[in-house]
Amino acid sequence: MAAKKAEQALVEQWRDILGLHARTQCELDRALHGHGLCASDFEVLDLLAEGTAADGGCAYRVQEISERVHLSQSALSRLIGRLEKDGLVERAMCAEDRRGVRVALTAKGHALHGEVRPVQRAVLARMLDEVD
Repeated sequence: MAAKKAEQALVEQWRDILGLHARTQCELDRALHGHGLCASDFEVLDLLAEGTAADGGCAYRVQEISERVHLSQSALSRLIGRLEKDGLVERAMCAEDRRGVRVALTAKGHALHGEVRPVQRAVLARMLDEVD
């Protein structure tokens, strides 16, 4: 009986995590929509703006981005295509590996990230405060 209760508690904890994630994603999408972004768009912009690629550069290989965001390769490619069309990122071939593609923020992408970052962080603070 104790094992059954422990298992049920584990399942409930997992479902609570999934629920918090879903609610947070919806809130992020709502807050970012007015800026022409969704939560996944912002995650890619945020990664490009604040991180350093494995080789120390400011442009990430698409493979590096896919390791950090939770999107399929095809979904990530479509997202990067949209961001590029909107002038927020630019793609270029990797000098060291012609099969690879690097992605970097444009000046417009940096500006939008700076404008939207406080909005995204406020949503995260509010939603994750529920956990405490």
